Amino acid sequence: MSGFVSFVSAGPGDPELLTLKGSNRLRAADVVLYDDLASGAILDQARKGATLVSVGKRAGRPSAKQQHVSRLLVDYAATGAKVVRLKSGDCGIFGRLEEEVDALRASGIGYEIVPGVTAASAAAATSGIPLTRRHTARRVQFITGADINGELPEDFNWSALADSRALTAVYMGKRTFPALAAKLIEHGMSPDTPALLAESIGHADQRLERTTIQKLADQLAQEAVTATAVILYGALAGHDF
Repeated sequence: MSGFVSFVSAGPGDPELLTLKGSNRLRAADVVLYDDLASGAILDQARKGATLVSVGKRAGRPSAKQQHVSRLLVDYAATGAKVVRLKSGDCGIFGRLEEEVDALRASGIGYEIVPGVTAASAAAATSGIPLTRRHTARRVQFITGADINGELPEDFNWSALADSRALTAVYMGKRTFPALAAKLIEHGMSPDTPALLAESIGHADQRLERTTIQKLADQLAQEAVTATAVILYGALAGHDF
């Protein structure tokens, strides 16, 4: 007897940004496996009596191993349960979705993916800017600031990332941004290129800070990494509409 898994994208944290489809799946679920960043008020939409299981992964903190999360999905679905895997942002963007999907496929368990609002979209909207603009940002690119070991990836296309005419969104990059900024400047990007730090978007303690890549690098080099953030940089990040 096999159940079914719905990968539901919770958005950045504001329950009003959860899609209607995602909300419906939450209300119908027997089991919800949720990330730390997809908890809080969004979990209030789960039906009474549903089993809620925290499987969050946070840098520098004790976290559920990915293999364990995948095993839980398979085991719960194998009982015939309707399972929701609740991921923050959009589950297809730096959410290790493919590993969990592979585990379900290997076990013959059906699944669906419910898209949602990713952090970069929410950060841009909250700060009042678009992600693209004619003549200013004809390309938008999403990158991760951390490889599997938590370090800055070395195999980036640095010419593309140093293009100030693109808007670049850096996920999981607060700790490595000083090193990233140094590489960008080394590859020709101006230290005065606008940057936007968007922290805890969709939560009561959200923080938006407009600055430059050099000033942000200097600042983050001195700060302890606590709240999650996405960093936008490029000419468009400095626009005030």
